[in-house]
Amino acid sequence: MGCEPPRRLERALGEMYGDAAAADWLAGLPGLTERALTAGDGLTAERVAAPGGRSSLVVLVRRADGTPAALKIAPPAARPDLERAALEHWNGWGAVRTLDASEAGASGSDASGPGASEPGADDAAGGLLLERLHHEVSLRSLPEAKALLEAAGTIRRLWVEPPAGHGFETVAERTARQSTGMRAAAEADPELAPLVEAALAARAELVEGASELLLLHGNFRQSKVLSGERAPWLTVGPEPLVGERAYDLARLVRDRAEDLIAASGGPVTARRRVKKLAESLEVDQARLHGWTLFRAVESGTRALAEGRRQMGEVNLEFAGWL
Repeated sequence: MGCEPPRRLERALGEMYGDAAAADWLAGLPGLTERALTAGDGLTAERVAAPGGRSSLVVLVRRADGTPAALKIAPPAARPDLERAALEHWNGWGAVRTLDASEAGASGSDASGPGASEPGADDAAGGLLLERLHHEVSLRSLPEAKALLEAAGTIRRLWVEPPAGHGFETVAERTARQSTGMRAAAEADPELAPLVEAALAARAELVEGASELLLLHGNFRQSKVLSGERAPWLTVGPEPLVGERAYDLARLVRDRAEDLIAASGGPVTARRRVKKLAESLEVDQARLHGWTLFRAVESGTRALAEGRRQMGEVNLEFAGWL
């Protein structure tokens, strides 16, 4: 079976890491995939999941006993080692379940430390063998109100105490790194400065008053919740960190932002969504509002820097409503 990466993945890796670094990792992807397949006991590849995600190749496989599974191959910079750690800690509670790690060919994942900034930094890293979900059916297939209800029920299951001795960064650490790019964007385009300054001011206040240290998904949104057999809806693709629930919920507030912008009453709907999600999950509304602002501005400026102008403008317009 050919493991040709979907065009979406090729484009996204180029945006995130640069075309040369992305091309290097993609050139080694057939070998990575082959090693991951042969490392296990009787894994048989069926096909590549398409259109797939923006950060990894997912190959639909079967184990020796015929059980369907999914083999995920990600660059070391995506920190598949931390994704594995979070998924194993959740142990299937609200999230996709990991299968025998030895079958994923992940012997090199420990080498992708915090300094790994390019996708080719460790050719052996990144194999995750997961239970197979219905990758083509996410919460985005549901009407908005139903999707938000199911998303809220899923994300609350993930908010647990992190494992002892974990290696996850904190919300304060991640957002400090992100702030550097936001400041650079404001310097390059002074029109962005008011939004960036407001977002950074909100972050400073939020970090100062933070009190929760729970395990968070880190990139939770409707498209990250897929239909499953073991449970109706299970989340995938965490970018785990530890911190407060309001930070984790903030990305969900912005879901389907492009639809809100295309419709009348978008600003009112956005603010109503903050209030509704805060109340339904017993999260402080002001803190959710602040993190939603920060994350929208951060996503918008990063998208602009990566050349995704339309997405950047959507996120920044959403931020302006707040």
